[in-house]
Amino acid sequence: MKRLALIIILVALVSAMPVMAQVHYEGSLAVGGKAGASLSRVNFNPTVEQTMLSGMTAGVMVRYIEENHFGLIAELNMTQRGWKEAFEESDYKYSHRLTYLELPIMTHIFFGNNRVKGFFNLGPEINVMLGDGIKSNFSYQDAADMDYFIQDTRHIEQMTMKVNNRLDYGICAGAGMEVNLNPKHSLLLEGRFYYGLTDVFPNHKTDIFSGSNSMTVTVTLGYFYRLK
Repeated sequence: MKRLALIIILVALVSAMPVMAQVHYEGSLAVGGKAGASLSRVNFNPTVEQTMLSGMTAGVMVRYIEENHFGLIAELNMTQRGWKEAFEESDYKYSHRLTYLELPIMTHIFFGNNRVKGFFNLGPEINVMLGDGIKSNFSYQDAADMDYFIQDTRHIEQMTMKVNNRLDYGICAGAGMEVNLNPKHSLLLEGRFYYGLTDVFPNHKTDIFSGSNSMTVTVTLGYFYRLK
């Protein structure tokens, strides 16, 4: 899966090269911002029983597009990720939220008319973890001594493990719609998926988990102001 993601990143970068090379087109430069919601989980191996953790995302954007339906977008966002444990037939609650500063650089492909456009975004993303926090309604440090966990075969080590990699990189892909209010202003709605290639926790042969990469879905509403 990670090898496939790396291939997709290379394809995205190669596809962006013609955009940068075609300087004879009159380009359009726009800046803007966006905000929305995130749903995330951590892809543990061995598996950890969990559900999607909800959070928020917000950031700023710069976009340069050409007349032949291609362009580039760079963003600087703050996004909440992590995971939420699933407990069957129990009122226990546990979630571990990770807050990242993320920098995606994507190829932008758009189509439509002067009023309404559809678009696809694809490219690599680098993330730096700013902080993390745990919410729980039980003493998760003592889970190994609690009857519920003694009777269950689930993994509990991840509840107390510290994050190993504060730097994360991966690939993101999104699709959406943009509405031009006038030549200078536009609104856009986008859904995006991120797949991390870096494990959150240690993954050596002697460690509990051989994999623990992030997976995140975001839905955002954005605004662009055209500079030229």
